[in-house]
Amino acid sequence: MTATATILPNRTRRNLTIAKAMAEAIAQEMRRDDSVLVLGEDIAALGGVFGNTRGLLDEFGPARVRDTPISETGFIGAAVGMAAVGLRPVVELMFVDFFGVCMDAIYNLAAKNCYFSGGQSPVPLVLMTSVGGGYGDAGQHSQCLYGTFAHLPGMKVVVPSNAHDAKGLMIRAIRDDNPVIFMFHKALQGMGWLGTVQGSITDVPEDAYEIPFGQAAICRAGNDICIVSLGAGVHLALDAAQSLGEEGIAAEVVDLRTLVPLDRATIIASTAKTGRLLVVDEDYQSFGVSGEIIASVVESGVALKAPPRRIAFPDIPIPFSPALEHPALPSAAKIVATARQIVRAGR
Repeated sequence: MTATATILPNRTRRNLTIAKAMAEAIAQEMRRDDSVLVLGEDIAALGGVFGNTRGLLDEFGPARVRDTPISETGFIGAAVGMAAVGLRPVVELMFVDFFGVCMDAIYNLAAKNCYFSGGQSPVPLVLMTSVGGGYGDAGQHSQCLYGTFAHLPGMKVVVPSNAHDAKGLMIRAIRDDNPVIFMFHKALQGMGWLGTVQGSITDVPEDAYEIPFGQAAICRAGNDICIVSLGAGVHLALDAAQSLGEEGIAAEVVDLRTLVPLDRATIIASTAKTGRLLVVDEDYQSFGVSGEIIASVVESGVALKAPPRRIAFPDIPIPFSPALEHPALPSAAKIVATARQIVRAGR
């Protein structure tokens, strides 16, 4: 993937999970800047349900790594207040599905305050939250909701697909003066009990580095069709591209990395090169990311060889039963079948 680091001659490669890369990024920023602190449910002694704050309590202590009561309204509201008075809190909303009880603090306070104050009161808050299904935890814990947050002005939205990007994007997020929603997919975290997509475990430099927001990555080059995705969907797209290559179809895979800002230029350029577009999104199909990407391409006036298509989650609550949930999720097989149809239609 082009998102990975350039390998320097004198640097030893070390592969990390996204969880470890996130924890390392946060630790490095806490050492650099005393105003950075972490709070959320089970993020201290346990190190986070998804492992992304492990080791922080031992190094920085309970004053800067705080377990909170089970009250998202309370601790996310507190984090917004901390950011408003000059701290840089990294706060975890354990599951994005819980946003409903604290959306007032996220959107009406954090996202709007900089605009309302004419830029005089920035809110340098990072809200990290888990997304994604596939493991039978039903509609209370399995949504992505990318489009929900991307639709609301004032927040930046980050969705890494691999450990290298997760570290660079987290450091950039902590240093940003705007609220950033950092959405990590559970299937990519490196937690044994969830299973892990091996492609998400990548080489990560020890030194601190930033990945700029709004720069998508070309993970695989191709001339026949552009497949755009984010998070876990990138790995499905890469698996599909491998299978398509065996059929003589060269698929280009674009990893968005951030939704806000959205790198429309890379998407449009890739689609212009291939003349065909397929968007893969685990969020709900209607009114979401997939539709926005397709609209951006069509509005650009790019000449298409076939109508653009999308693969997303149907507009239903996510089922608990694996027999119902798995067929509804995007898959490499769905991508292969749809891409094949698009290419054949455009010849």
